[in-house]
Amino acid sequence: MQYPLAAGREIVAIPGPSVIPDRVLSAMHRAMPDIYEGSLTDVIDEVFDRLPRLVATAGRVFVPIGNGHAGWEMALANTLSRGDLVLVLDCGRFAAIWAEMAEFNGLRVELMTAMPGEAIEPSVVEDRLRRDVHHEIAAVLTVHVDTATSVRNDIPAIRAAIDASEHPALFMVDCIASMGCERFEMDAWGVDVTIAAAQKGLMTPPGLAMVWAGPKALAAHASANLRTRYWDWTYRTEDGPYYLRFCGTPPVSHLFGLGEALRMIDEEGLVARWARHERLAEGVRAAVAAWSTPGGIDFVASRPEQRSHSVTTITTGSIDASRLRDITRVSMGVTLGLGIGGDEGASFRIGHMGHVNAPMVLGVLGSIEASLVAMGAPMASSGVAAAAAVLGAD
Repeated sequence: MQYPLAAGREIVAIPGPSVIPDRVLSAMHRAMPDIYEGSLTDVIDEVFDRLPRLVATAGRVFVPIGNGHAGWEMALANTLSRGDLVLVLDCGRFAAIWAEMAEFNGLRVELMTAMPGEAIEPSVVEDRLRRDVHHEIAAVLTVHVDTATSVRNDIPAIRAAIDASEHPALFMVDCIASMGCERFEMDAWGVDVTIAAAQKGLMTPPGLAMVWAGPKALAAHASANLRTRYWDWTYRTEDGPYYLRFCGTPPVSHLFGLGEALRMIDEEGLVARWARHERLAEGVRAAVAAWSTPGGIDFVASRPEQRSHSVTTITTGSIDASRLRDITRVSMGVTLGLGIGGDEGASFRIGHMGHVNAPMVLGVLGSIEASLVAMGAPMASSGVAAAAAVLGAD
């Protein structure tokens, strides 16, 4: 392109950190308050009141300072003991990284890997648990949506498989890439530990994780010997100064931001929010399907019913994905997510999570299509036209 067209507000279309609403930024933009009483303690109480409703649980929520990996470690440390065996169900990349953490921290790990581009098959989980006649497996770990592949696991079906096997293992689910974007009902779906983080569908900068614990997880906590003082749930729930919730000074700005983000979620309503993400994802998928051609664009998630509503991962065949991302960023002002877990030149990701609407999605898709044209890349038809037809339909 002769002249860049990137002047103006950049669109960051990566699958986290996501776009932060102006309301959240404004809520965070304040001088440090009194940390012992007043507005900060009010927003802390509000956040801890709203978060269980976000996942539909009667359980407790813990909010460690850190990213999603902090949530992973808190969940493991508070429920398991050194030498325990965990079954990790991987459909991309991030459950496998969680497995690496578990092994590093002294747990035994068995990794079950799905077929490339597919979700975990619940019947295989049931069969493995039935064969564990001595109940060595202490916990089953998986992700709801894998951020690398954009594959969505069927969490209720996996729970049903665990129940059918009559196995007592804890069921832990990473919802970092799906929270606030995809339907998730912790208690109704039989999840014992849920993990999320602030920087994706919850529209807040990176720095806060959330761990929700149900009754079975809280009971396991009593005998867990991986517990350390910083992560310890007991220490964070003892009677005493409010700051025990954070094991020290609270993350002031993040709490004001998260409080505002949760208000915005309540104002929209979770059901409407889930529907918005599904509709926008349908537009993105329509574009990818229209572009798709041998040697060119295609989905990583091979089965339509397993494709996430928060992120779409796209293979590029003979098209150089790194060059495509450079053109969209430098010439168009649109930043796309790079591919994870393989050749960065062979795939890219579109994040459509959190504070996104139809003009933003269409702008991202239009920038991609214009860049593909500039590259002379193969396309079957216009993805923008296909997306517009989906998003504009009654």
